[in-house]
Amino acid sequence: MAPTVVTGSASGIGAATCETLRKQGREVLGVDLHDADVVADLSTPDGRRAAVDGVLERSGGVLDGAALCAGLGPHVDDARRIVAVNYFGALALLDGILPALRRGTDPAAVVVSSVSSTQLPWSDNPLAEVLGSGDESAVDDALAVGGEYRGQLAYAGSKNALTVAVRRRVSDWGAAGVRLNTVAPGSVETPLLEAGMRDERYGQAIRDFVAPISRHARPDEIASLIGYLMGENAGFIHGAQFVVDGGVDALLRPTAF
Repeated sequence: MAPTVVTGSASGIGAATCETLRKQGREVLGVDLHDADVVADLSTPDGRRAAVDGVLERSGGVLDGAALCAGLGPHVDDARRIVAVNYFGALALLDGILPALRRGTDPAAVVVSSVSSTQLPWSDNPLAEVLGSGDESAVDDALAVGGEYRGQLAYAGSKNALTVAVRRRVSDWGAAGVRLNTVAPGSVETPLLEAGMRDERYGQAIRDFVAPISRHARPDEIASLIGYLMGENAGFIHGAQFVVDGGVDALLRPTAF
């Protein structure tokens, strides 16, 4: 069996996904800023190339799966970096490892998006044109409309664009024999959530973001769905997004699905 790569492997959903996949008997290659098999920074072009090269070298150019969990939250001061990791970093790695996935056995990839991706539609996304064009140099100007809350725009806008980008790959990836899906968590008990709750701008809104199931998700609950989507029982699931938010999306958008 060839390895499965997991980004954001050192903490949160990524760490839980590593544990879930190892329990399934998979060999896991972790990618993160520290404590990982491949140490790389997905916020920069050089870091993305290092991540892809490191994964291909460690895997021998063959992968059975990928779980892209790395991401930054709206509280990060450098809003451009949020977009760099959440969108450009994720897609660079995704596309960079496609040849290795094509050589794998029953390969599948899962990308972690966010329920925020459903709350900022593509048609209303101020980042849509810039991200759709791939022009990373224009991100700062596009984020200016967000003002003090450009971090939230960077987060929701990048996650919406990421989901769109995944869905637009269904034909090519299907032809390559690689299934590709997204999961869209709500609030999850991770270091990212804890940092957001301490932020003066976003903390109260996060605390008020109460799901019909009135608690935060555990990382292992998200990881269990990722593990299922990468397994043989999910063989006809492709191009789908699965919201795992305790009912928030249904509460806010009962007629939009």
